[in-house]
Amino acid sequence: MKYIDIRSDTITKPSNEMRQAMFNAEVGDDVFGEDPTVNKLQLKCAEITGKEKTLYVPSGCMANQLAVKAHTQPGDEVICESECHIFNYETAAPAVISNVQMMTIKGGNGIMQLDEIKKFVRTKEYYFPRTRLICLENTHNRAGGVIQPIEVIKEISEFAKENDIKMHMDGARIFNASVETGINIKEYASYFDSISFCFSKGLGAPVGSILCGNSKFITIAHKWRKIIGGGMRQAGILAAAALYAVENNTERLKEDHKKARFFANEISKLDGIDINLDFVHTNIVIFSNTKYPKSELISKLKEKGVLISAGSFGNLRAVFHLDVSMDEVENAVSIFKKLF
Repeated sequence: MKYIDIRSDTITKPSNEMRQAMFNAEVGDDVFGEDPTVNKLQLKCAEITGKEKTLYVPSGCMANQLAVKAHTQPGDEVICESECHIFNYETAAPAVISNVQMMTIKGGNGIMQLDEIKKFVRTKEYYFPRTRLICLENTHNRAGGVIQPIEVIKEISEFAKENDIKMHMDGARIFNASVETGINIKEYASYFDSISFCFSKGLGAPVGSILCGNSKFITIAHKWRKIIGGGMRQAGILAAAALYAVENNTERLKEDHKKARFFANEISKLDGIDINLDFVHTNIVIFSNTKYPKSELISKLKEKGVLISAGSFGNLRAVFHLDVSMDEVENAVSIFKKLF
């Protein structure tokens, strides 16, 4: 059976054109800094984000954890939203790698407000940890691809600067936010000391993420990339796919957003489906249902040819990407209608 796979935008496979770019890639030893394709990708991402330097890494998890490590000292505290990726899906890495404590704040649909953040910033008494870093996720995965409002980002950034607190954006899907809002990546990045983004999600490359910041920050991150095993050799074969993705697959993300909105609008009409259409911003749809236990619905959909994933708590998640067509989205909706 050929499945309609809307579990994640990480399941995309390289196109023929991307594979050709990989085949033709000039390569060298990236640990020596001599891979020309990696270097080209890193320069391209520095240009996109407006940051001094960038570092190509194997995964988004590594990019985020290098940021935490480079910004903090053991015993510091990091503020993040309670449903964010860094806290929920990175296997307690901040505690393991950086020896820092996470302070989680419940945001409204993934969005923390400055007034709430202020309540959790530590005062200077010796018995408190130092609040050193604030992490925002844009778009916010578990909130359903929600875009962080630029006004909120600006407020938090100004406050952080005034209080000597660093800012990191987990921008795994920042291109989705950018094409939807029209705000370019450089503006988003300007409010943060560091930003990471993934090539292997909506952009459709098979492997890799980038970490961007100033030279001092990247020098520290580079050292720790080596320590935790992220130094690759002829990585240009992979970097070529990432470069192709950035140059060719960004504007088409709007198509994924249209698929998500169509799917969300259609299933919202079904009895037993609960979904907030106001927060379907990009390519992710989070919903719940009252007809079936979560695992049972996932199983029934699989039997009918549709793969979806579990979201947080009682929710389910559907993610739209370049390897699922609008015809397949319409077929998925038909299968939902039959089940409900």
